[in-house]
Amino acid sequence: MENNNDENEEKPLLFTLRRFHLSEDYGFLLPNPLSELPAPYGPWMEIANNLPHLIQSHQLRSQVYKMPQLSSQHLKGHRELYLAHLALSFITMGFIWQEGEQETVKLLPRNLAVPYWEISQMLGLPPILVHADFVLANWKKKNPNGPLEIENLDTIFSLPGGESLRGFILVTLLVEKAAAPGVKAVVQAGNAILQPDKEALHKALQEMAKAIKEMTDALKRMHDYVDPAIFYAVIRIFLSGWKDNPAMPGGLIYEGVSDEPMSYSGGSAAQSTVLHAFDELLTIRHSKESTAFLHRMRDYMPPHHRAFIEEIQSAPSLKQHILSSGNEKLRIAYNQCVSVLADLRTYHIAIVTKFIITAAANAKAKKGKPSHWAGNFQINPPSSLQERGTGGSGILSFLKSVRDTTRAGIIQG
Repeated sequence: MENNNDENEEKPLLFTLRRFHLSEDYGFLLPNPLSELPAPYGPWMEIANNLPHLIQSHQLRSQVYKMPQLSSQHLKGHRELYLAHLALSFITMGFIWQEGEQETVKLLPRNLAVPYWEISQMLGLPPILVHADFVLANWKKKNPNGPLEIENLDTIFSLPGGESLRGFILVTLLVEKAAAPGVKAVVQAGNAILQPDKEALHKALQEMAKAIKEMTDALKRMHDYVDPAIFYAVIRIFLSGWKDNPAMPGGLIYEGVSDEPMSYSGGSAAQSTVLHAFDELLTIRHSKESTAFLHRMRDYMPPHHRAFIEEIQSAPSLKQHILSSGNEKLRIAYNQCVSVLADLRTYHIAIVTKFIITAAANAKAKKGKPSHWAGNFQINPPSSLQERGTGGSGILSFLKSVRDTTRAGIIQG
């Protein structure tokens, strides 16, 4: 459909990736995160760079208590702030869960809590480890000129879990990387509806379906890089929060911030903006309970990611546009997006079943046996998380419900 220039000027494009600090190559990933903070923050970095050893030797808490209280005022720009939030998030998770779920703490000391709170406020993030820290900002290339592939990647900070933790973070990062063309396609689809341009819309939907398939392919690599026993019994507790968690029913006091305890959910794939964006564009409507949980997880996203979802939400409806147009080619392309999105969610259920449900059953069967080890890690799984996600959801019922409501989005011919 041809438009003259005047019409184009009268109809501004819906949005651009740049407006939301997103890039075509990286999607929601933080491009080229910093891995060093300025010299005054050496005490934070020294601890953050040595977390697996400090936690496994039960020395982290004593090191944190000795840490000087540093001001956040010397941090310049969002990349330094993100690295500081990442470092303090990892230190906090290690501090809370150093002794497992039996000996948690009720108070985060002032020298950690105050700067962590200040940096969180500046970034618009909560003071807990979130997906935006753990995956989106926790990566570096071994060879700066090499590709964004797992062989050339490493994490900036780590926790107990060794190669399985590294694999879990980096495979999740590759899923986010695979989504990047799909994020670009969301923008193109929105703009094509406004133009309106049927061909551009059809192309955008095809690109989106292709990206979602590639996300599923990336997720399959979890089997190659992560040991389910280590994920379930060693790694998972460090991603847990202090909301809806029986191990910390009273929440956590951030000393020097508030005298009242605060409750925050742990890390969750539901904190990734990608699937929220796809759901909004495709007008996928989840159950009331699932929607409430997903919307709560948006509070754990960077503000510009949240704004991206809200922009899609407020735009003209893609589904309505396709229904009104009666265009069969667009209906088929739309249904393909819905179908591969349901496939991705089905595969996620298979991953969760293997790495949590089956791993829980195996851990239970071996409990009490004297030499229950996986690699170098003694297995002592957290009982409070057996059927729940680290974000606090009843995990399988939630994932199945969300998958089924995705399938229900198909436009019947």
